[in-house]
Order: sequence, then C-alpha cells, then structure tokens
Amino acid sequence: MDYFSENVAYNLKRLRKENKMSLDVLAEQTGISKSMLGQIERGESNPTIATLGKIVSGLRIPFSALVGSPKTDVVTVLKSSLDTMHENTENAKVYSYFPYEEDRDFEIYTIEVKPHASHTTGSHGKNTLEYVTVFQGSMRLLLDGNSYEVNEGDAIRFHSDKEHTYENVGDRPLTLHSVFTWD
Repeated sequence: MDYFSENVAYNLKRLRKENKMSLDVLAEQTGISKSMLGQIERGESNPTIATLGKIVSGLRIPFSALVGSPKTDVVTVLKSSLDTMHENTENAKVYSYFPYEEDRDFEIYTIEVKPHASHTTGSHGKNTLEYVTVFQGSMRLLLDGNSYEVNEGDAIRFHSDKEHTYENVGDRPLTLHSVFTWD
C-alpha cells in the first residue's frame, strides 16, 4: 500500500471513530456504500478524487485531514511496502521514505544505482539543499560542470536546485541516502 492510500485508510477509520460513527452512518452521510468505505479503511481500495470529496463533505473536514500523514509519535516505514518513484530506468530505483509534508522541512530518500550506471535528476526547487550519504559503493556526483567523488561511508552537501547525476563508479551496487531541506 502506498503512503497516500495508507494515510486515507488510517485517517478515515480514526475520524469515523472520533465522531462515534458506524460504517452505516458514514455511508448515509457520504453517499458511499458501507462495503466501499470498509475497503478504503482496510487499504483494499484506492478511492477516486470524487469519492474522497464525498468523504470530506460527509465528515465536514478539510481534505488535508483525510489525506495527510497521521500525527503519531512513531512511524515505521518498511522498504517492502514502498513503491519506487518516478519512471525509473532499469539502472536505478528511488524510494521515498519520508516524502514532503506540509509541517516538515525535510524529505528522506534512498537511491540504488546498478554498477557502472547512473541516475540523473532535475532541480528539487529553489533554495533546496541535499545531504547525501553513501552507504554502499562509490559515487561520482556530477553537478554544474563539476565532478565530486564520494565513497562508502562519506557524505556530501550541495544546492540541488539544478540537474545533477549520481554515477556508480564501482563494481557493486551503489546505495545512498538523500535528505532534502530548504533554506
């Protein structure tokens, strides 16, 4: 299940219980069948925008209360539950562990690049800083006409408001963790 569906499932169930509503009452308030609401709460169905609109209208809540990340003290992210981001080439995979959220000023990703392959990414937006730690392998970062070597256990920080490339210069897979912040 992706973050979005997981957030909706968790929030819908929590909001319904906070409002002391049964699935029958919620179905009546939203015009969505009880079985569909149950499937959404269990993460078995990906609701359409129209369905989400009916839910927020029926519960009289802001859209962000339904789709936003739940505010909990501890969040565990299992790699096996993550989908790769973007239209990844066969040479690289990008996993979003903690994507952008309105009340957080950072994002955390893992990038895996096959031996002797590369992954190019565009700008991450104005005033972004990227902190990259290489956990496995050796990387060459190509940025703004310059080349930077970063080996296993080492890290680099740079402004990521322009295209940049992570090259795996070794014979083993490259695994790096990337944290984005904003100035």
